This record gives sequence, C-alpha cells and structure tokens, in this order.
Amino acid sequence: MFHWRKLGKVFDPQAVTGRPWLKEFAQSPATLLMDEVVRVYFSCRPPADANGQYVSRSAWVDLDRSDLFRIRDLAQEPILSLGGLGEFDEFGTYPVSVIRDGPVVRAYYAGWTRCESVPFNTAIGGALSHDGGRTFAKLGNGPILSYSPDEPFVLSGPKIRRFGGRFQLFYIAGRKWKRVDGRPEPVYKIRMATSDDGLTWHKHSRDLIESRVEEDEAQASPDVFFANGKYHMFFCYRYSSHFRGRQNGYRIGYASSADLVDWVRSDDKAGIDVSDEGWDSEMISYPHVFELDGKTYLAYLGNQVGRHGFGLAVLEGRLE
Repeated sequence: MFHWRKLGKVFDPQAVTGRPWLKEFAQSPATLLMDEVVRVYFSCRPPADANGQYVSRSAWVDLDRSDLFRIRDLAQEPILSLGGLGEFDEFGTYPVSVIRDGPVVRAYYAGWTRCESVPFNTAIGGALSHDGGRTFAKLGNGPILSYSPDEPFVLSGPKIRRFGGRFQLFYIAGRKWKRVDGRPEPVYKIRMATSDDGLTWHKHSRDLIESRVEEDEAQASPDVFFANGKYHMFFCYRYSSHFRGRQNGYRIGYASSADLVDWVRSDDKAGIDVSDEGWDSEMISYPHVFELDGKTYLAYLGNQVGRHGFGLAVLEGRLE
C-alpha cells in the first residue's frame, strides 16, 4: 500500500479577484515543470448565467518550485478561447492536459456543447502553445477525438503522456446516460488512444479498468506514471447515482500494468482517502501525479469536485 501524506489545499479560486471569468472551481490539475515554478493548469467557471448555466474556462497558476504553497503568478486570461456558434467547445474547455513536444507545448482538452435531452456532450480537442505554455491556439474548429459507434458520447478527461516515443492519450468514454430522480447522469469508463504525431489517433476501443463498486461505476481522470519498471495509474471513481455527497462520492483508485493495455486494479494500494473534516472530507478526485526534485506529489480535488480548489499530497516511499 502506498501512503500519501496530505499537505493541504494549495489554491482557492474563490480568493481570486479581478478575473470575473475565474470565480469558482479549480478542476483537474495538470502540471508543467519549469526552472523556477511549477505551472498548474486547471479549469474554472464564471458565475452561472440567468438560466443557471455555467461555462467552463481553463487557466494556470504558477507555484514556486521551492515552496509549492507560494503563488508566483496567475493567468490574466483563459488559455483557450471558446468555440464559435455550433462548435464542439462553444460552452467550455474542461479538463486540460499538457506535454512538452520540442519547442512547443501541446494541450488536449474536452470541449463542451449543450444538449436538449441531456445536459451536455463532450469531445476532445487539441491546441499548441508557442510561448512556453502561457496561451494556446487550437488545432482547428473541430475535435481530434470524437464520437464513434462504440464510443457514442462524452469523450472527456484527456491525460496526455509519451512512452516509448509514442503519444498515449488516456481518456473517458460515455457508456450510458441513466435517469436518477428525474435527472440524466452519465456513466463513463477509462480508455486509451495512441499516436505517433499527436494529431492522428488510434483508439484501442476497450475499457482499461474493471468496475468495482457497481456495474455502472463512473471512472475519470486516468493519470499514468512510469516508475520502477511498471506503469501506475491513479484515477477516480464514483457511484452512478447520489454521488454528490460523502457516501457515494468520488474516491481515488489505483491500477498497475506492464504494457499499458492490461491493467490490474488494486484500490487498496491507492493510499489516500477523504479526511475526517475540512475541504476534502466528502470526496477526493481528479488525481495528477508528478515528480519534482526527488519527490513524488499528487495533486487532487476535494469537495464538490474542486469548487474550492485543489490540494497536494506527497508520497512517503516509492511507487513500486
């Protein structure tokens, strides 16, 4: 069993002023390491409109590399523009994952569109940064990974990695919508696609992680890290209904693999759970693992899926 020692909440979006587009939420943290700072990308929201509808934007916060609780800088504007009328990302960019590729930084993100019978649908888009990851230009008006016969809706949660010279994109794909107390709720599973150039993708078209708490378990945020001869995946999962509180809310799971294709789920090894009280006492979700100066860290969300920000934990021991 791993042991993550919680360090506390690092960033609270509700303490930010002067950025009306960044009012609450700091969801799905993803890092880009720099010489003096750790840049953490996240997704946020302005206040809801008159109809109670949200739009999701994406931003970054720079944490001092020698003191991760010291904020050095914060994005002045969203890193990505919203899509135009009818485009797949007209109503949001969430979540986002980044990777260096030579002189550029690549970003992969979920674009949100609104629907009538269900609240939303999402597909995965790509973007490039030529200024060190401060701002990004989209690869086009459409997604790079979209719906297909066996993945009919809700392609989201991209996590970009590069192993063995190939890009690996771990993501979630919708399995079904189910009506709970009159409200449509999505069920999604973790999948993977590979690419040689980051543009053309081959879907593996299979679920990577078996369900545990129920058949309709929803899984998200598949973050993969290679250490000590094998691949480690930290992800989050929840029940398909009544999951917005402590009892059925998100928890962090764990799986390992020797080949990125066949995974053994071992949630008892994850080594982190909700706190007895405080900002992460109801749920923990959207894990992101990164290594910094000889230590391994886990960034994650707390209650209400990051409404009040993200926190950090540090690994005591090794991933093995």
